[in-house]
Amino acid sequence: MSTKDPSGLRPETLAVAYGYDPELGMGSVKPPIFMTSTFVYPSAQHAKDVHEAYFKGTGPLVGETNHIYSRLGHPGLDFLEKRLAAIDGAEEAVAFSSGMAAHSSIALAYVRPGDSVLHGRPIYGGVDMLYNSILPQYGTHAATYTDGTDEEVVRAAAQEAMAKGPLKLIIAETPANPTAAIVDLDLMVRIADEVGAQQGHRPLVVVDNTLLGPFAQRPIEHGVDLCLTSLTKYCGGHSDLLAGGISGRKDLIDQLRLQRTTWGNHLDPYTSWLVLRSLESVAVRMERAMSNAVGVAEFLRDHPKVAGVTFLGFLPEGTRERAVYDRQCKAAGSTFSFHVHGGEAEAFRMLDKLKLLKLAVSLGGSETLICHSATTTHYALEPEQRLAGGITDGTMRLSVGLEHVDDLIADLAQALEAV
Repeated sequence: MSTKDPSGLRPETLAVAYGYDPELGMGSVKPPIFMTSTFVYPSAQHAKDVHEAYFKGTGPLVGETNHIYSRLGHPGLDFLEKRLAAIDGAEEAVAFSSGMAAHSSIALAYVRPGDSVLHGRPIYGGVDMLYNSILPQYGTHAATYTDGTDEEVVRAAAQEAMAKGPLKLIIAETPANPTAAIVDLDLMVRIADEVGAQQGHRPLVVVDNTLLGPFAQRPIEHGVDLCLTSLTKYCGGHSDLLAGGISGRKDLIDQLRLQRTTWGNHLDPYTSWLVLRSLESVAVRMERAMSNAVGVAEFLRDHPKVAGVTFLGFLPEGTRERAVYDRQCKAAGSTFSFHVHGGEAEAFRMLDKLKLLKLAVSLGGSETLICHSATTTHYALEPEQRLAGGITDGTMRLSVGLEHVDDLIADLAQALEAV
């Protein structure tokens, strides 16, 4: 199965059946864990040839699977990356030690001093810090858009970015963290083409697909260049690992993989095995979580102490956002935000009363997690930056898990009494 054409098979099937051939594991139905740091060469000439193939892409071993040292690659990475690429509908994929390692690798590969990037807001706090606090120390620039469905807003932001320096990356996190704000991927690709015609080189469109994952949204089908997923979240799904993946065109992925050799932020054999295992069940886990999320979101929407809910399933018919959602997404996901009347004090009182829901950052695990965005995931942002992304002092991010929906609602109901 691992060497056959994945076309014609649905992503849910590929997540179980693609990327590993039992012949590679002595007949084992599941891939073994190759816990080794280095690999033996059958001859001195083979050692030279395999290095030539890896570093130059030439010689007699090009196209063959050979390994040198686990920082450069190992069988577990081979299995996982083939499966990720097939699920995303991409030519190639590359896996990293965390989602932020993946984000940082894209920045290191494609952004240089004097360049600019364009990204939406809200966006994950770590990514916001990367492009607005860390990289500017090395001479890069950033511009932001706050409505990723408004063509004029995005176009104006792109012009602002180009005024600061050559625009190299257009970054979309959709749905966005933590409010589930949606970004029009077709629009991002169109703007990238316009920018390319204007400045003489086209920026890459990078999409963070973490909140919906590979089954509810498929960015590669919309023409984006790189699809990034924090595998820590739904794809891992058990809050017990850190990993990140990037899918896209072979030439782009090859560059990222080669640079990973130097940065040393590859995914280790055991975690590669864990992600490969978890990918087999992510589709059914997300189905349950999303079903639960509908019930929880409806309860919160109707509660008198809740000021608003950002659940994608509630986007009003006839709006621009709803049109993008209907065209781009297959489901609403299970991570969203809600806002209580009041601010930090009211939110804290509610959080401290919870008994079943766990107060923690991260999302996409089997358990339901909740956090106060302004003082956790987006703490490092200035208040005005948070507000621009729809994050108030009463905003809480909720990642609905696999528990019984009635128990989740009951816990929220009793905790809201404290507001």
